[in-house]
Amino acid sequence: MEGLNQKSLERVVSQRAFALSSSFPCQICVMGFLCGVCLTSLFLSFSFSPFSPPTMAAAANNGGGDSKSILKERERMMYTERINLTGNNDDKVSLLYDAWSDLLFNKSSTKNGAQFSSINVPNAPHLENCKSSVEISQRLDTRIFNRSFPPWTIWKGNLDELPLSENDEQLQYYRDQIISQGAYPPWITGSDEENYPLTRKVQRDLWLHQHPTNCSDPSVKFLLADWERLPGFGIGAQIAGMCGLLAIAINEKRVLVSGYFNRADHDACKGSSRASWSCYFIPETSGECRGRALELMQDNVARENGIITVKDNYTSRSIWTGRVPRRWGSPWSIMQPTTEINGSLISRHRKMDRRWWRAQAVRYLMRYQSEYTCNLMNIARHTSFGLEAAKIVLTSSSSEHRIAQELDEKSMIERYVWSNEKAWIPRPLLSMHIRMGDKACEMKVVGFEEYMHLAEKVRSRFPHMNTVWLSTEMQDVIDRSKSHKHWKFYYTNVTRQRGNMTMANYESSLGRETSTNYPIVNFLMAAEADFFIGALGSTWCFLIDGMRNTGGKVMSGYLSVNKDRFW
Repeated sequence: MEGLNQKSLERVVSQRAFALSSSFPCQICVMGFLCGVCLTSLFLSFSFSPFSPPTMAAAANNGGGDSKSILKERERMMYTERINLTGNNDDKVSLLYDAWSDLLFNKSSTKNGAQFSSINVPNAPHLENCKSSVEISQRLDTRIFNRSFPPWTIWKGNLDELPLSENDEQLQYYRDQIISQGAYPPWITGSDEENYPLTRKVQRDLWLHQHPTNCSDPSVKFLLADWERLPGFGIGAQIAGMCGLLAIAINEKRVLVSGYFNRADHDACKGSSRASWSCYFIPETSGECRGRALELMQDNVARENGIITVKDNYTSRSIWTGRVPRRWGSPWSIMQPTTEINGSLISRHRKMDRRWWRAQAVRYLMRYQSEYTCNLMNIARHTSFGLEAAKIVLTSSSSEHRIAQELDEKSMIERYVWSNEKAWIPRPLLSMHIRMGDKACEMKVVGFEEYMHLAEKVRSRFPHMNTVWLSTEMQDVIDRSKSHKHWKFYYTNVTRQRGNMTMANYESSLGRETSTNYPIVNFLMAAEADFFIGALGSTWCFLIDGMRNTGGKVMSGYLSVNKDRFW
């Protein structure tokens, strides 16, 4: 009886349900439920199954957009999936770092080049667009037709190429006036007070001197000189020697043309840049003047009449300790005392004129990097700071929003205003060059701990600083740095000395390419660092000091463990 009653109840409920299902409102509810199930299934299939981009035919049949928009969507989806499939933040950071590495080590010279078309990767803040940078440098190193100067304005980067309308006549007039004065050589940063006295004027005059309007004018004279290549001459000594030759050229009103540079005589320096300073930096003079100088070298009359001279025409003393140019007066007499040795600021010494001049000369010779050097710096920054940069990029905003932005064309503020931004490095950064080994025969050599004592002195004033770019040829220094756990050290990955070895033998063991590339990277990194600790008794440190004091770093100061032996 009980079972019968249960069946009767089920039959009644079923009939009632059938009756209700025939009603229009119920049909609407059922249809809604089924649609919800379908949408949920579709969502889950996209969330958990591997992404398969739509074919072009399918897109056409479904009224899809053009092929360019489909490609962009595919790029966005692929990169988003690539990030989201990783399990934790460390995996995501490594994934992005590896993506940047693939692009960098495939010898891509731009951040947004064709190799990014297969998958969209966020811009790397620590990498420079070398191709674009060199194009800007070459434009700013070329005189405007019928003008005295290149397009030097107070506007930086690509901003001077901003299209002006007809209504901007007054702005165009003032821009032309600024260019005609040439008062703002673009390779000088910082205010006049943050550089050595008269730096901007001197750099402008050096460029004018080295770039006459007509190199074939009979009144233009030349000094053609190879770089020093005697055994035992380090790259610092070579640069110092060329600074001396530039001083002679200025005093004698000659255009300096540098010749054979043995350190660039390797396979990585291609074409005409092989065995030339231009492999690493923009040449010191124009191609026209170089060609004219080489032509005059074949003319015995020109050599006899002194239209062209060579290094052999001058004594070693005149090259290394010769007269500093006086055409700008004595600006070294008012240099700010910002160098500290043994706890005291050095306000005067016997070679202030040479310190000021070498700073101006090295800044001019290194005013713009070549594409090769730019790529070396990219590799150094990526190897050292790439993981940190990836972490910053991934945590700065949501990946989907950032990737959507990356796919859009650059805005005007990005193309023009932010075009002058330098590649990112962790700041504040302290650079430290520790020279030991055979340098003991020329200067007082101190141990690593004395350098660290000065580093702690800097940090006592700037407690947020904990990063050091360490430059040294000694493996023992690298090993000792690991005991300072509260500091983060970065350094180039190169074989270093163990025990005593002459610098000449050490460089020979590395090979010409490596023994040139890694010190140039260290030099430029030291010039960009916020603070510097070194030994002024080292020519290399002396030149780094000059590069910083003409690069807006005067007020950062210089802590030295010793003084120059000639002071």
